[in-house]
Amino acid sequence: MGDADGKLEGGQAVKRCCGFHWRGKATVIIPLITLPLLIYGILENNLAYVCMYLVANMALFWITEAIPLYLTALFPVFFLPLSGILTSEKVCGFYFSDTVVMFVGGLLIALAIEYSNLHQRIALNTILLVGCSPRRLHFGLVMVTCFISLWISNSAATAMMCPIVKAVLNEMEAQKIFAIYKSQEEEPVEEGDPPHPSTISMAFYFGIAYSSSIGGCGTLIGTGTNLTYKGLYDTRFPNSEEKIDFPIFMAYSIPFVVIVLIFLTYFSLQVTHMGLFRPNSKIGQEVKKGTESQDVVKDVIKQRKVELGPMSCHEIQVGLLFVLMIILLFTRKPGFFPGWADFLNAKAIGSGPPVFFATVLLFALPTQYTFFKYCCGKAPFPAQALDACLSWVYCQKYTPFGLAFLLGGGFALAEGSRVSGMAKMLGESLAFAGKMHSVLVISMCIIISLFCTAFASNVAICNILIPIFSEMALAIKVHPMKLTFPAALACSLAFHLPVSTPPNAIISGFTGLKTKYMAIAGVLPTFFSFLCLLFTGTVWTMLIYPGTTEFPKWAV
Repeated sequence: MGDADGKLEGGQAVKRCCGFHWRGKATVIIPLITLPLLIYGILENNLAYVCMYLVANMALFWITEAIPLYLTALFPVFFLPLSGILTSEKVCGFYFSDTVVMFVGGLLIALAIEYSNLHQRIALNTILLVGCSPRRLHFGLVMVTCFISLWISNSAATAMMCPIVKAVLNEMEAQKIFAIYKSQEEEPVEEGDPPHPSTISMAFYFGIAYSSSIGGCGTLIGTGTNLTYKGLYDTRFPNSEEKIDFPIFMAYSIPFVVIVLIFLTYFSLQVTHMGLFRPNSKIGQEVKKGTESQDVVKDVIKQRKVELGPMSCHEIQVGLLFVLMIILLFTRKPGFFPGWADFLNAKAIGSGPPVFFATVLLFALPTQYTFFKYCCGKAPFPAQALDACLSWVYCQKYTPFGLAFLLGGGFALAEGSRVSGMAKMLGESLAFAGKMHSVLVISMCIIISLFCTAFASNVAICNILIPIFSEMALAIKVHPMKLTFPAALACSLAFHLPVSTPPNAIISGFTGLKTKYMAIAGVLPTFFSFLCLLFTGTVWTMLIYPGTTEFPKWAV
């Protein structure tokens, strides 16, 4: 009996040890498991396998998050120079490239919009414009979140909308329009835990999370995955005649991957969660009752708007500088007419300078101009300094600077894969796809991206897959953009799990949603994502980039 108890206690101790210290163990075990790749590469003097050792370790650490994502992204800084693949100067340059600078500038602009509260004013005005019945309100919240997510990070857009959705739903419950939580019989929860959101409530929360992910696909600055793809493509194919610029990117992604997909996602949530086409169902009756009481919700939104007060000088300036940044990005090198960068072409001008021009002005301009009345006045003068449109202390607190390392690490890894010959070796191993129809090959790349991004960081998966798809395209003699662009967008469209993308994690933590409901709700949006991406990759690509119909000479 004593031996049995001892074994049981020993087993529990091992279980506790593994539960609390698995990250430390994984940090040691992962490099040891993959060590044969490094040994083989050194013995055979084959840099491709040496680089594969780095890629395998980074991929496993990114997926398991045994150490922070941002720290993993710094592996190339010491590994690539030590292994003789790239110089330190070359590697470190990727961590503050033009694409990374543009990304950081975009984050700071987004923070300025939050700092001034301009985003809430846009959201509330749009909801009032669309209407306040449950279906219209759901439509308005989805669309405004999608629009805001075009310009600020997905996580910021979702975090901003969650309190607005909660205030609206609480008012619905207060007026006894519909239940916003499931009963203990419908979804049992542990004592002390908050009740689980009802099916209708989940439609609203899923709507803002999914629309944040979809909206982020619309512009280069919408999400880090887009800029990661631009950096990877530009690094691998510097002589490409098909460029990924701000206006061309929007023309490529917005029509189907954003506009069509957001309507299809809204439609799917209406069908599955809000009783569309089922007017006699319990949910259908609740939504109908809410439609009859839409004036109550309208009063709540109006009250939130009144609390914001009139539009301040701070908000106006941030709005104008944001518009200035968009205009500068659009007109830099639009492609269909000469841009301002073409006239100032003594040195090549990338996308970073116009973004940081607007960013620097945010730190320079004051939130108000009351000091003018003291210019010609007499003492005493106010001793308090005026705040700028954007505070550096605020930026330090809320800017995820580690994302710059994540992007830079991906670019360095991709270049190391190319120089060592690893990416080419992997791409050629997929040459069997050359016997398949191009539609099937594009479908395969999209499905792989959609599947992988459901379980790991979007940017990390993009860093891993895009270099492989690039070399695969060269091996089967297909234009690289046909395979890589839709696959890169697919990396942002993850709807099934809280870990899939930050918006999913935010609504899961904010509401206590159970994973099973998210997994089911994501089925139709994922299917529609695949269809939109496939159409974009096979048909729309040829219209936006006519040169992709043939294998390019510059890729030979």
